[in-house]
Amino acid sequence: MFENKDRTDISNLGEFGLIDHLIRNIELSNPSTNKGPGDDAAVLDFSGKKTLISTDLLLDGIHFDLSYTPLKHLGYKAIQVNLSDIYAMNGTASQVTVSLGLSSKFPIEAVEELYEGMLIACKKYNVDIVGGDTSSSKQGLVISVTSIGYANEDDITYRNTAQEGDLICVSGDLGAAYMGLQLLEREKRVFLENPNIQPDLEGKDYIVERQLKPEARKDIVELLRSAGIRPTSMIDVSDGLSSEVIHICTNSDKGCNLFEEKIPIDPMTYDTARQFNLDPTVCALSGGEDYELLFTIKQADYDKIKNNPDISVIGHITESSAGMNLVSKSGNVHPLKAQGWNSFA
Repeated sequence: MFENKDRTDISNLGEFGLIDHLIRNIELSNPSTNKGPGDDAAVLDFSGKKTLISTDLLLDGIHFDLSYTPLKHLGYKAIQVNLSDIYAMNGTASQVTVSLGLSSKFPIEAVEELYEGMLIACKKYNVDIVGGDTSSSKQGLVISVTSIGYANEDDITYRNTAQEGDLICVSGDLGAAYMGLQLLEREKRVFLENPNIQPDLEGKDYIVERQLKPEARKDIVELLRSAGIRPTSMIDVSDGLSSEVIHICTNSDKGCNLFEEKIPIDPMTYDTARQFNLDPTVCALSGGEDYELLFTIKQADYDKIKNNPDISVIGHITESSAGMNLVSKSGNVHPLKAQGWNSFA
């Protein structure tokens, strides 16, 4: 891995030298990767599978704040948020391309640290980096990752295929990443007011990690497959639970009943939200960046997942005319509203 800790200007290597410097540590492990980086294009062979492709853009000051985001964590997260889109299609992620826009303030050592996080994520999820690009940037750090994967045609799961009576399920727990962000933002404000005060993150490891180092839920896709369950619809929770449920219902021309008491919220998320005078349920509904999988299944498949502690049944799909509703713990019914992340707000 990268070992040089001195500061070296990128201009010392130039664009092509930087690319050669970064890709020298790439080890290809996927049988579907015939040719990786180093030529005009990668060559992939999925042997009759359907190809899945998704791209995400991460911008300095919009999607991340380098004052509290370690570059290695950022590189790891940049890969994970892209792989999550492939898993949300019930597919297998196999390759990524990575493009970087870099300002002059970033030395080669900083880029190495960013790339090291990416390589760690790729190795963990058996994904190959097969190409990309670099450019100078006047807007700070720009990261664009394209994820590539595959699936059998009959296994691909879309947002628009939920059916009336289906159960709405979600993996893991929700709202933790949002509360981790609130904690980091608070400590940043305290530090700016008094640089002598050290960040107070003691006992909050879980929610901080959920924000800085999320994990795409490849394991849930594999779990459902091994249980013989093909979800009737699926999406990843990147913009908040309410937004994602509405996406599925709108695309499927259906309604839903979502039950507040069934939404999984970790105790640390709940307690931290209360400390910030926030409603934990609102954090789960609107916070985003959890990268859990939200999916619907047939009622006949319920027995296959009912005892799994990592999957929660949180509602059911209804006919479109019934509307999209949140049933509160007190039994009151409220229209479900999308208040999640808005890139252009």
